[in-house]
Amino acid sequence: MKKEHVKIANREALIGVGLVIFNFVWWFAFAYGLGSKDPQEYTYVFGLPAWFFYSCVVGFIIMAVLVTIVVKKFFVAIPFDEEVEE
Repeated sequence: MKKEHVKIANREALIGVGLVIFNFVWWFAFAYGLGSKDPQEYTYVFGLPAWFFYSCVVGFIIMAVLVTIVVKKFFVAIPFDEEVEE
């Protein structure tokens, strides 16, 4: 693998780690922020507790959109069929 391929792979890995951290913070904030109340006090969105709807349903949609945007804008195709230079 060429040196520039390693740099690209490292950058893309860091972007992926950033997305995972964002996803965890989003999920944690809504799941424990809204879900730490007494279940009798929950509000509901489309029949689901608000904490679940915002942490899991909306979080999934946001992550799907973010990953799609990041892959299209920041990731590059690296050909793996080249001969390895030593």
